[in-house]
Amino acid sequence: MDKAELAAFLRSRRERVTPAEVGLSAGRRRRTPGLRREEVAQLAYISTEYYTRLEQARAPHPSSEVLAGLSRALRMNDAERNYLHHLAGVPPIRPVGPPREVRQSILDLLDRLPNAAAIVLSAAYEVIAWNHLATALMEDFSVRSRDERNLIRRAFLTGDVGHVYSVADSERFARSSVNHLRSTVARYPDDPELRELVSDLLAGSPEFTDLWEARELAAEPTLCKSFQHPLVGLVTVNCDALSIPDRDQQVIIYTATPGSPSEEALRLLSVVGTQRLDLPG
Repeated sequence: MDKAELAAFLRSRRERVTPAEVGLSAGRRRRTPGLRREEVAQLAYISTEYYTRLEQARAPHPSSEVLAGLSRALRMNDAERNYLHHLAGVPPIRPVGPPREVRQSILDLLDRLPNAAAIVLSAAYEVIAWNHLATALMEDFSVRSRDERNLIRRAFLTGDVGHVYSVADSERFARSSVNHLRSTVARYPDDPELRELVSDLLAGSPEFTDLWEARELAAEPTLCKSFQHPLVGLVTVNCDALSIPDRDQQVIIYTATPGSPSEEALRLLSVVGTQRLDLPG
């Protein structure tokens, strides 16, 4: 435990957080920047005396619960939380299952891609965020249950991997998704939801069982995907996956080649959204 650096780090984080950020009034007699020590202690559910000793490098080893409270009170990001744990000599607590919370900056990114369909996938292949064009191209995920938003569950348990969104590269998706899922299970061995997902897939899909028992881990990147859309027909798009390592998530971005019929189809879908083009207005 590096008491001196821990003390300096806590002090620097405390001075950075404004009272307004944590719902406190600044008042008229606040002489120091950021929060007072007693305010941090109150927000972290620890005593002011103990927090003061932490900042003076005189406190004993803090517990995981104390570190979690301090991280929350001081509005630390993931990198800062990990650093705090390392300074205290306490390994960061890993989530039991794949994280499902999407950072606000990623949600903002999706909204800033008006000409691209984009979704965020958890490590378990659950669609956990999407933009307007993804809804128009694929489906309205907001009306689906969590099980129905899981692409690998949908693909293998509907009787035909290519059935979901009528994609043309179903075999590649099948191999890649199973390989990814095997790696995910290894990273989160204690997650009951993952165990249930694999159990359901093994029980309901001979194709999944064959691929699972092959125990392959190499995953081919999907560079191009074709959707057979019921209203605008065949839409062929480039497929790019951007990793979010700290959340174990992927942003999947579908874009059409400029000047192609598929670009025109996406432009039309961006306007009409999920409206039915085959019904009178």
